[in-house]
Amino acid sequence: MEKSFSESYKEAGVDITAGYKAVELMKKHIARTMTAGTASDIGGFGGLFALDLTGYAKPVLVSGTDGVGTKLKLAFLMDKHDTVGIDCVAMCVNDVICCGAKPLFFLDYIACGKNVPEKIAAIVSGVAEGCVQSGSALIGGETAEMPGFYPEDEYDLAGFSVGIVDRDKVVDNKSMKEGDVMIALPSSGVHSNGFSLVRKVLDIEHCDLTSPREELGGRSLGETLLTPTKIYVKPMLALFGQVKVKGVSHITGGGFYENMPRSIPKGLGVKIRKEDVKVLPIFRLIQKEGNIGERDMFNTFNMGVGMSVVVAKKDADRAVEILRANGEEAYVVGEIVKSDDGVVLC
Repeated sequence: MEKSFSESYKEAGVDITAGYKAVELMKKHIARTMTAGTASDIGGFGGLFALDLTGYAKPVLVSGTDGVGTKLKLAFLMDKHDTVGIDCVAMCVNDVICCGAKPLFFLDYIACGKNVPEKIAAIVSGVAEGCVQSGSALIGGETAEMPGFYPEDEYDLAGFSVGIVDRDKVVDNKSMKEGDVMIALPSSGVHSNGFSLVRKVLDIEHCDLTSPREELGGRSLGETLLTPTKIYVKPMLALFGQVKVKGVSHITGGGFYENMPRSIPKGLGVKIRKEDVKVLPIFRLIQKEGNIGERDMFNTFNMGVGMSVVVAKKDADRAVEILRANGEEAYVVGEIVKSDDGVVLC
């Protein structure tokens, strides 16, 4: 590989040797993610993973894919690139866990205008951290240098996760009924959705991103907005092992109104008292600065709830206890009711 070099390609804007250097720099981060199933080294044409099917009667693979979206604009402005990889992993594994599946491995895709090895390695360090948090192996990926397509100092980041679950343990909503309880798992912030509106409302290209703000608990706006998406895999796996879970929703773009009904069967909805939702300060700021209506806020952002879980009323206290024992300040946020409206905020 060290002999692979094209002067003509470099003159066109693609430096092959920069790609090799980036791979070398990221290897130490990738090594942190290696699990028992990892069956190949980085650098081949495909990532290999050996499935351990012990304990699975009817194994089903579950996949999820996503990107970071325009939150990346914050990373560009702050010149901070070691956290958006966590967002990328989180957006995928949090979807996979909604089915009850344990994430196994992850692959990423980075497209950039110019391959700066240190920047690419920083991005991958975040991806690796997300993989560690979710118990996933980072078994491969791709970095594409695309001059003339992306500006030199910008990039896009996406990836996908593959998990496994026994068919008989797939989380569905068939047993959900009136009187069941919805539990909220708090978000860490805006996560990775709604940033086109955030950028417009807060005018982030021109505002002060670095000064501490009292309304944000002394944190800067940039730090608050760049806070990585929380990964819920480990606490949810703990919950699945001890309580019958009837439905799970990852609260992403579309907020409460779009995501919560995805785990609730027709004819039922969830009744939530607005005062029971522990709304984070950043959402109060966004609503105030943008003069945004309440419904639009709950229809765009997670509002402080990153994931919702439905269990029987008799299991609610136990479920909250398990989640809290695994680091989540979970709380009851609503009740399943007969309704065709999906989400009833009152």
